Amino acid sequence: MADVSKLLDRIEAEFAASEKQLNEYRNQEIKDFQGRQQRLELFANACDMLRDTWRPRLEGLAAKFGDKVKVTPTVTPTGREATLKFTSPLATIVLRFTASTDFDVNNLVLDYDLHILPVLIKFSGHSTAEFSLAKIDAAAVGRWIDDRIVDFVKTYLALNQNEFYLKEHMVADPISQTRFPKYAAAETLDWQGTKYYFIGCETLNEFKKQKGIST
Repeated sequence: MADVSKLLDRIEAEFAASEKQLNEYRNQEIKDFQGRQQRLELFANACDMLRDTWRPRLEGLAAKFGDKVKVTPTVTPTGREATLKFTSPLATIVLRFTASTDFDVNNLVLDYDLHILPVLIKFSGHSTAEFSLAKIDAAAVGRWIDDRIVDFVKTYLALNQNEFYLKEHMVADPISQTRFPKYAAAETLDWQGTKYYFIGCETLNEFKKQKGIST
């Protein structure tokens, strides 16, 4: 009987060790869950910061285009996504910023995506950056967003100087005979059912003079 008691003690010890291990696992999972919730709160705060960071930038960019291109900036209420849609006679353009986290919710992950259709030029369509949620550097985030916006502007201007996009959008100044994209016209004039494009006010005035159009 003594041998059975020792066996039972050993079995009990194994059960006790297993229970201890299970409790440690539960405690660790609870700790991990609580930590994740705290980091998710940091992410929510980061999104609030982002909403106030990229809204004025995208609105400023949209305003810069004026009436030449219809631009629609949108920032989601959560601040997790900001989109700029361009309605252009040359191409359909969508510029999008999104915010997410890595798997363990330790870092803020920002993605930049640029879509242009049709695709007739080479351009950088995607970029990503990570910032520690424990200590968000708002200035660094702002600089990264600014750099991406400048990259986009360079791409947009290159698109508007590309012969493949402009092939159907070239016009000629009737006085200087200079050919240029419609968007580059300094002056325009609707006369006798035709719209004329001018490289400068000087050629416009000369056209009016030759046609006897009163100013």
